[in-house]
Amino acid sequence: MSETGKRRRGTALEQALLDASWQELEEAGYARFTMDAVATRAGTSRPVLYRRWGDRLELLRATIVHVLERNRVPAPEDTGSLRGDLLALMQEISRTRTEFVTVLSVHLAGYFEETGTGPADLRDVIRYGRPHALDIVYRRAAERGEIDLDRLSPRVRELPFTLLRLELLTTLQPVPDETLADIVDTIVLPLLRPTGEG
Repeated sequence: MSETGKRRRGTALEQALLDASWQELEEAGYARFTMDAVATRAGTSRPVLYRRWGDRLELLRATIVHVLERNRVPAPEDTGSLRGDLLALMQEISRTRTEFVTVLSVHLAGYFEETGTGPADLRDVIRYGRPHALDIVYRRAAERGEIDLDRLSPRVRELPFTLLRLELLTTLQPVPDETLADIVDTIVLPLLRPTGEG
């Protein structure tokens, strides 16, 4: 183990290992993601990894959760409307997370196929302890009387992010504000608002 590796302990060591794991996944891809490769990149030994994660899938899952948590976008300042909050949140994700969303989606395809899981499984894990930014936006809107949370299915609630992710993966570029406005105005809001509202 390197001198740097010897100095790391506890949480600091685990964070360093997960950072090295993400770098390995990002640069080498899922097919070549191994415990040996991560240990080498982290300047440590395989036993150090195996004391924390039983195999490469456990390590990869921990890495994904770690990176998603680190890249979590906070809820925007309250704009006074559901439309304004949604646009502010989607614009921030588009502006700051395009490359991250693209890389993550590309590299996770093999993981999801091998494990028989999907993005929803990871979404449930990273929401522990505090609400997602989109949940905060919806709660504000419900308090204003703009939406009825009880009538929104999980699929409808996730629709803004689903459509944003599709745009990002289609173009590999930040989504123009006018496109985001079109998504919110013509697709998302008509599904979120109670029947009869504009």
